[in-house]
Amino acid sequence: MAPPVWTVQPFALDEVTLGAGLFADKRELMLDHARGYDVNRLLQVFRANAGLSTGGAVAPGGWEGLDGEANGNLRGHYTGHFLTMLSQAYAGTGEQVFADRIASMVSALTEVRAALRTDPRTLAVTGRFGTAQENVRGSYQYVDLPGALLGGASAVTLSAWVKPTHADDWARVLDFGNDTTTYLYLAARNASGVPRFAVTTGAAAGEQGLDGNAALPLDRWSHLAVTISGTTATLYVNGTAVATNTAMSLDPAALGTLAHHWLGRSHYSGDPVFAGAFDEFNVWSRALTAAEITALQSTRASGTPAGRGDLASYDFSETTGGTFADASGRGLTATLRRTWGGPSHPGFLAAYPETQFIQLESMTSSDYTRVWAPYYTAHKILRGLLDAYAATDDARALDLASGMGDWMYSRLSVLPEATLQRMWGLFSSGEFGGIVEAIVDLHACTGKAEHLALARLFDLDKLIDACAANTDTLDGLHANQHIPIFTGLLRLYDATDEARYLTAAKNFWDMVVPARMYGIGGTSTLEFWKAAGVIAGTISDTTAETCCAYNMLKLSRTLFFHEQAPKYMDYYERALYNQVLGSKQDRADAEKPRVTYFIGLTPGHVRDYTPKQGTTCCEGTGMESATRYQDSVYFKSADGSALYVNLYSASQLTWTERGMTVTQTTDCPSEQGSTLTFGGGSATFGLKLRVPSWATAGFQVTVNGDAVDGTPVPGSYFTVSRTWKAGDVVQVSVPFRLRTEKALDDPTLQTLFYGPVNLVARDLATSYLPFGLYADAALSGDLLPALTPVSGKPLHFTLNGTEFAPFHEGTEDPTHVYFRRSEPKVVFGGLDSGVANPVKPDGTSLLDEIWAGAPFVTKSALVTRVRSTVDSWVADGLLGEADGRTVLSTAQQATYVS
Repeated sequence: MAPPVWTVQPFALDEVTLGAGLFADKRELMLDHARGYDVNRLLQVFRANAGLSTGGAVAPGGWEGLDGEANGNLRGHYTGHFLTMLSQAYAGTGEQVFADRIASMVSALTEVRAALRTDPRTLAVTGRFGTAQENVRGSYQYVDLPGALLGGASAVTLSAWVKPTHADDWARVLDFGNDTTTYLYLAARNASGVPRFAVTTGAAAGEQGLDGNAALPLDRWSHLAVTISGTTATLYVNGTAVATNTAMSLDPAALGTLAHHWLGRSHYSGDPVFAGAFDEFNVWSRALTAAEITALQSTRASGTPAGRGDLASYDFSETTGGTFADASGRGLTATLRRTWGGPSHPGFLAAYPETQFIQLESMTSSDYTRVWAPYYTAHKILRGLLDAYAATDDARALDLASGMGDWMYSRLSVLPEATLQRMWGLFSSGEFGGIVEAIVDLHACTGKAEHLALARLFDLDKLIDACAANTDTLDGLHANQHIPIFTGLLRLYDATDEARYLTAAKNFWDMVVPARMYGIGGTSTLEFWKAAGVIAGTISDTTAETCCAYNMLKLSRTLFFHEQAPKYMDYYERALYNQVLGSKQDRADAEKPRVTYFIGLTPGHVRDYTPKQGTTCCEGTGMESATRYQDSVYFKSADGSALYVNLYSASQLTWTERGMTVTQTTDCPSEQGSTLTFGGGSATFGLKLRVPSWATAGFQVTVNGDAVDGTPVPGSYFTVSRTWKAGDVVQVSVPFRLRTEKALDDPTLQTLFYGPVNLVARDLATSYLPFGLYADAALSGDLLPALTPVSGKPLHFTLNGTEFAPFHEGTEDPTHVYFRRSEPKVVFGGLDSGVANPVKPDGTSLLDEIWAGAPFVTKSALVTRVRSTVDSWVADGLLGEADGRTVLSTAQQATYVS
């Protein structure tokens, strides 16, 4: 349900069906990924965090794995994106496979939340001799042994069967100690990748130890044993003595009474928790002989001459609960625990512990290796659940979302205002994405006052107040961290009627468009903004982060719901038809979405559709964009009196309230126009057809073959009001013109557009290519005669032997989005005057000023413009009289395309 303050409202995705064409083709490529990717891989990080079985699934990696950037501190975000993609795919196609996948993911997340609310439970797997306990990587679980375990013994044998699943340096098999000063440990791998035993009362520098000579194999059982007696310690691997130290001055008794006895956990907080499985673990109060160690290789200790450990003996045969019985006779029951404590608080749901959220509250500077945007990740999960609920009406999804809202409110509502402002002002660590928009949507579903109050706790006052006052403070800010904030502010305005939210969002948009916008509609360089008006000066290989375009589209359409300024939909068309479409590679892949992160605008840049290590934010938003292409083709006025046609895209609208359908048939952007056919009953309303700002070559409308009176104005909406009935046909003709757009800070650096389509040169050169366009310009001012169409390839042209193609084609060709405009001579209609084209200090050339007067109805009108411009330049001393006469004569003699 749209907010009542929206004067214009969107249609639901299932009310608009994409027709055959560019958008449907691009979407189908992404649907292959939505159908084919194993969702258990996405769920792996959630299940691991909860201590549940992952079923052997492998985490996606990249940002969704512990080995990815910043230790995988953003894991879980991609699952939210994927849920949104599935939800939009189901709404847009009705394919049951998407609903089934949503249901399975919601079921799994429900189990995860329940598991996080309890103490950890044993995860039984097949062991070396029977049942073993698995420690899933990412579970943060370890076994806590009772304090009296060593019993003051000076001679001991430590014996364990382990099956490591990951090559983590310094992962402990066991660590008995007080802190990082006094301890003894057995690590599966040291920094050299081999097992190590050490004991110390003087921290790391005082360690007395033993190192193995080979790495333990992964996913295979290995036996480790250490014997200590007197001054001799020996390390055994699979029954073989691999290291002996005969100069030991420390034994277990020398450590005194120890506070902690852990299996799988280290006293060094930066060390990883052991990932793998434990089978039998025994401790004897004597040093076993080599023969006794050998006997342990083939059977349980109870069946060997050594017998069970007399200090401790654990079989790990339990299949339920969270404790492990001691068979030594001492009754030292062990307990499974999490390093971060737990259980988690009610409602918490994430793929990592609550610790990131807790640490953020005390941070004064950003460090994404410690804390990487936990509320950003929470937003993606929350948004995915809300979209799943909207698409499938699964009450479990709403319950999970509501629980997340309750949990966040309980955490944030008790923090001082100063703490909140500090948190949200931190780069990266404090980033929260579009969480405010999602929470307001959650409030619309639940009606809980706490949820609306929660949304306001994310107010970043210094940013809101500056933008509300129309003070541009964006220079140096991370672009994508801040764009979605303003969509959230609009939704807060909807819910609270607080005017500063709306004012701030409108002013912010104007600070980005066009002042920080590249021709394709993107913004940012290396993810950040520079000063307003600096475009050429910011071009690099890391311009135009794809997430920024996604969020600018959301902001633009939401602003349009409040104020029907055509500039918002002009921008929407620009960014959608160019950056968003062009960010998706034209290649099917079930395993990868194939979407760009950055789109470099440097000459010869080749797009990277598998960025960084994978599962990035931009691949996530790219999945969403490709399954919602139809979301802004049509809007309706809140009172049903008008239908807005914002984009000319093959589609069918079902307007249930008015009992009508509208089928739009077009091959746009290859076709310069569209046909709208009405079906259903009849209804009276105004059909508002967007007249793009670039439509300067005319905009014609017919209804049932008859021309509609009126003068469409570029950058507006042209309204046709009547009682519409089934069978009515509206034809819209929008002739394209070739035009250039100049970089704001360098008018010689330009990009080429044909209608809404950005045309880019394909060339291996890595410097800006020089091109001239005026020599063959038409009287209309259209520069198209300078280009030669490529037969059989719509929207492909050549210029001076270089091919130009639509930016939206997702190829791996080296591209030049910008070129260097070079008009060294005054040429008209292909006739060279031989006169150099003079340039003013501001970069405006004589030809620029002449052609700025286009369109010219006749050749005479052009000659008149040439005469007046030449006279002015001669009078100002910018052009010699003789050259002026030559320029005018050339214009008079030339022949022009109309």
